[in-house]
Amino acid sequence: MKLILDILQGMGLASAAGVRPFLPVLAAGAFASADIGVDFDHTAFAFLESPIFLLAVAIAMILTFVFRGRLDTPAGAAALSGVAIGFGAILFAATLDDRNAVWWPGLIGGLLCAALASAAVRDLFLRTRARLDREAAAALPIYAEAVAVVLAALAILIPPISIVAVVFFVWLLAGGRRREGEKYAGLRILR
Repeated sequence: MKLILDILQGMGLASAAGVRPFLPVLAAGAFASADIGVDFDHTAFAFLESPIFLLAVAIAMILTFVFRGRLDTPAGAAALSGVAIGFGAILFAATLDDRNAVWWPGLIGGLLCAALASAAVRDLFLRTRARLDREAAAALPIYAEAVAVVLAALAILIPPISIVAVVFFVWLLAGGRRREGEKYAGLRILR
């Protein structure tokens, strides 16, 4: 039963990191430092709760907000997505390493969950940003950060919520792909 809860917790943390990479890592480190729901001490991932690592992540998050204009490019979005997927893999593996001897499958699961969440949220924000005015579109990263940190906290405290999150990301991605296919369906009729 503990393994299932660890897998669910890892899925949720990896998905949260896929939405936005920095606050879920900070939340997981804070919960682990307080030994609430997760503890990375005496694991290969003990650095996740070290103050120096958490300070570095906080600085990276601040720099991301400062240089947000440069991250709105495809290259910037891809770089942020890569960081998110990497952190997702590390968080999932760390969660497994907390109470289990084998942690490497968490790297694979974390990559998949974070990539799914990242793709779903990126597609959603691209569609949403096109319909919003400039000020409202500028607030989208703040909403994403809020969703990511809440999902990370819920995944630590209530691991089964991760199933709902992963199903939601699959639905979101599938719905976006379906709408993309329907977008040009009317043009074929006009011929």
